[in-house]
Amino acid sequence: MKKLKMLAALLLVTAGSYAQKLPADSIFSQFYKATGGKGLWDGVKSYSLTRSYSAAAATPYNAVITASIPEQSIYKNKTIMKRSFVYTVKGDQGWIKVPIGQKVDVKDLSQAEQQNMRLELYDNLVPFIDYKNRGLIATTVGVETVNGVQVNNVELQGKGVKYNLYFDAKTGLLVRQKTNQGGVETTTDFSDYAKSAYGILYPAKLVELNSSDKKPVTIKSALTVNDNVNVELFKR
Repeated sequence: MKKLKMLAALLLVTAGSYAQKLPADSIFSQFYKATGGKGLWDGVKSYSLTRSYSAAAATPYNAVITASIPEQSIYKNKTIMKRSFVYTVKGDQGWIKVPIGQKVDVKDLSQAEQQNMRLELYDNLVPFIDYKNRGLIATTVGVETVNGVQVNNVELQGKGVKYNLYFDAKTGLLVRQKTNQGGVETTTDFSDYAKSAYGILYPAKLVELNSSDKKPVTIKSALTVNDNVNVELFKR
């Protein structure tokens, strides 16, 4: 009888553990629901981000990012001390425009740099958009605690990149992301979720720390969705 009671208790504990481990797609669905609904997210065709970056003992800079998902194109203009460095990927091509005096030098981006920007096309929103068709595999790791908050940890893995995504178990919002790529781990904490004019919520504040320079960078961000994309941005 005592053995039966112990077995029953063990089964209850095991069942409870499995109950807490939600499927990855269910966790993603909770996020979509919490941030405006899957219908709105499916309707995202283009977006623009304006961002400011600041870190201790480093020069602050700004960036404007414009992307078209159907055309697989992304443009990023980084302005540092009034000098603009423009990175662009369009289809299977990528280039950078570097200011040199009164002229602009145009160079091809390496294949690795182009691939990084193609990931950014989605990462700037969330990396699990259309993840199956993009060749990524999602697996629930389990329940953990981040900054005192219970979270669901989902591993998302593809060619040359691995993400660990931490979703608040109560709100469904993404609160932390760890990205492993090229031997560098980058941890990003998301907060201050705001509602875009389009209707989806996005994190207006990000704090980023990578294992290479180990200096936290604070990013303030504003998102616009489905505005007309200026085609001139994507001309070489």
